[in-house]
Amino acid sequence: MGESPADRGGGWVLAQSALLVALLVSGPLGNGQGTGAVLQSAGGLLCLAGAAIGLAGAITLGRNRTVFPKPRAGAVLVQRGIYAWMRHPLYTSVVLLALGWSLLWRSTPALAIAALLAVFLDRKARREEVWLREQFPEYADYARRVRRFVPFLY
Repeated sequence: MGESPADRGGGWVLAQSALLVALLVSGPLGNGQGTGAVLQSAGGLLCLAGAAIGLAGAITLGRNRTVFPKPRAGAVLVQRGIYAWMRHPLYTSVVLLALGWSLLWRSTPALAIAALLAVFLDRKARREEVWLREQFPEYADYARRVRRFVPFLY
């Protein structure tokens, strides 16, 4: 019998889902302050970048993709494509989309939730990397070569 969702990191998935719902709701409920055109343009660009990175990550990950942070048994470590540039492009995508969403709505509450989501995803990625190191001996070398979220920086 396989592992339960809780064993694969289901709590992380539930918490992330709650943050995303809060983000989506807080956008339209925000106060709409700031220079609209500039912030909305920046928000749109962040959303486009986030969507492109997320799509590239999902396509490259292929059948290895899962909603859970713990990799499936039998998965392979993907180090090609966008994964040659960042270890967690799907999380980077979510952060960029969250920031873009908050700027599109000019919503201070959404911006605060986006910041909280970024910290949360950093923590989730660190936990995921423990599982990745356990399953893939070559992960330690990969982590030394490739940054977590932002190529060459972090």
